[in-house]
Amino acid sequence: MEVNDLATALLRITIGTTMIAHGINHWIGGGKIAGTAGWFSRLGLRNSLLQAWLSVITEIGAGVLLALGLLTPFAAAAVVSVMLVAGLLAHRTNGFFVFKDGYEYVLVLAISTIGLALLGPGRLSLDHLFGIEISGWPGGAIALIAGALATAGLLALFYRPAPAAAE
Repeated sequence: MEVNDLATALLRITIGTTMIAHGINHWIGGGKIAGTAGWFSRLGLRNSLLQAWLSVITEIGAGVLLALGLLTPFAAAAVVSVMLVAGLLAHRTNGFFVFKDGYEYVLVLAISTIGLALLGPGRLSLDHLFGIEISGWPGGAIALIAGALATAGLLALFYRPAPAAAE
């Protein structure tokens, strides 16, 4: 086993399990799915219950795929999209640092998954086992472009912020 294969496996498993935990928390943690839907509504997303379930499914599904190293650039695109939506709607105006609810955390997860898509999942992955080889520029492009397009589509269809209060 090469050190690069171990490194990519560690990154995939860490980011994947983080996304799984994030999705489970949106589902059954704190305010459960209803609380997540309410938060999404306050962020300006319409059909917030649908958005909450889509978020949970995407986060858990992408996390499982990343952890297993299956369809890695597509799983990375899903993570990029979820983190981009969160960064734009919930964290952007709070600055960089996560302790001020800034975009630090979502940026690191998004860029790390693009990096994984560029590097490929390594030999300790189901992609390698099944002979699926999408890495380098094509893998990175899938993660970045598909993630950005999914974000743009979601925002175009569902983002309707409340009008700003008159001063």
